[in-house]
Amino acid sequence: MTWNTLDDMDLAGKIVLTRVDINVPVEDGKVTDTTRIERIVPTIKDILAAGGSPVMLAHFGRPKGQFVPEMSLRVTLPALETALGQTVTFIERPDRAALEAATGPVLIENTRFSAMEEANDPKMAAFLASLGDIYCNDAFSAAHRAHASTEGVAKLLPNCAGRLMAEELGALEQALGKPLRPVMAVVGGAKVSSKLDLLSNLIEKVDHLVIGGGMANTFLAAQGKPVGTSLCEHDLADTARAIMAKAETTGCTIHLPVDIVVAREFKAHAPSETLAADACPDDAMILDAGPETVAAFDTLLQECTTLVWNGPLGAFEMAPFDAATVRAAKLAGIATIAEDIVSVAGGGDTVAALNHAGVADQFTYISTAGGAFLEWMEGKTLPGVAALMRA
Repeated sequence: MTWNTLDDMDLAGKIVLTRVDINVPVEDGKVTDTTRIERIVPTIKDILAAGGSPVMLAHFGRPKGQFVPEMSLRVTLPALETALGQTVTFIERPDRAALEAATGPVLIENTRFSAMEEANDPKMAAFLASLGDIYCNDAFSAAHRAHASTEGVAKLLPNCAGRLMAEELGALEQALGKPLRPVMAVVGGAKVSSKLDLLSNLIEKVDHLVIGGGMANTFLAAQGKPVGTSLCEHDLADTARAIMAKAETTGCTIHLPVDIVVAREFKAHAPSETLAADACPDDAMILDAGPETVAAFDTLLQECTTLVWNGPLGAFEMAPFDAATVRAAKLAGIATIAEDIVSVAGGGDTVAALNHAGVADQFTYISTAGGAFLEWMEGKTLPGVAALMRA
C-alpha cells in the first residue's frame, strides 16, 4: 500500500480539508471521552506548522440527512480547543470566502446534516472540493464508508493521509499485509455468525488462530463436545466444521479452549468451577477459558512474531470470568515490551478488554476504529483508503 502523507504535500498557504473522526460520547452537553479528539491533534498541528489552514470535516451521530440540534458538532468545540490549545472557528454553512477569512483551525458543521453525504453525491463532493486546495483524510474509523467527505472529495483534490490515518495503515500493513511470521490471531466475542468473513479471511493469512469467547462454544459443539446451556450457535456447526477443514488446507492451526470455567448463572461472582473442555455439565454454561488454555496461549505467543487481536476470551465484564482475557492480555503486553512480538488490536470489545486488563498502552498499536478495523481484517477494500492509494 502506498499513499501520500502530509510530508509529501506543499501545505503553505493552502486550505487543507481534513476529514477527522470526533464522533465522541457526550453527556449533559459535555464530551465524556476525548480520546478521538486527542488523536487528531498531531495532524492539525502539523498542518498549521507547515503554513496550511486546516478545515475539519466530521460527522456526529446519525441525523439521517436532517438538521438535528442535539447532533451539532458545536458541542465538541470546548474539548477540541482544549486539546489544540487554541481557538477553533465553527462554521455552519461554509463558503470559500469564509474559510479564507478565518484564522487558525476551522470546524465545519456535521456533514451528515445533508443527505448527500451518505449518498456520496457528486454534487456534495464537488462543493467540498471547492472549499479547499488539498484533501487530508485522518479518519480511518470512517474509511469503510463511501461518503462524500471520505471518498468522493478525495478523488477531486490532491490528497494525503493524516498522521493518525498513516499510523493506522502502517500498523495494519505490519500486522497482516506484510507481517513477520509466524502470525497468530486471537478472535473472540459472542457469535460466529458476526465474524464469518473475518474467520474465512484470517485462516488464509495467519499461521495460528486462537478462538475464544462465546464463539468458541460453537466450535466445541461442532466437535461433539457438550456445552450445556452456554451461548452457542448450534445451527452453525456445519459452518464451524467447514472453517476447521479449510484451515487444514491453508496451513493455519486453529486453537480452541482445552479447559473451561463454567457456572450455573450469568452474573458476577457466580459460583464456578474449572473443567476439561469436554466436561461441561448439562446445566452449566461456559463463561471463560481456563488456566491451561492461557498456558497454551503463552507457549504459542513465544513461538510467534506477530499478534492480531480482536475480541475477548470470555465474559470479561464480570469477575472472575475476566481471568483468561486479563492474563492473556498481560502476557501479550509483556512480550510486546520485550520486543518479542508486534501486537495490533482493535474492535470495540477488544479496546475495552485491554483497558480492563491495564495493558492498552503496552500493545504496539490499538485501533479505535471499530467497523473499519473489522472490515480491514475481513480483507475488504475500504473506500476511504482506496481513494488515497497512489498508482
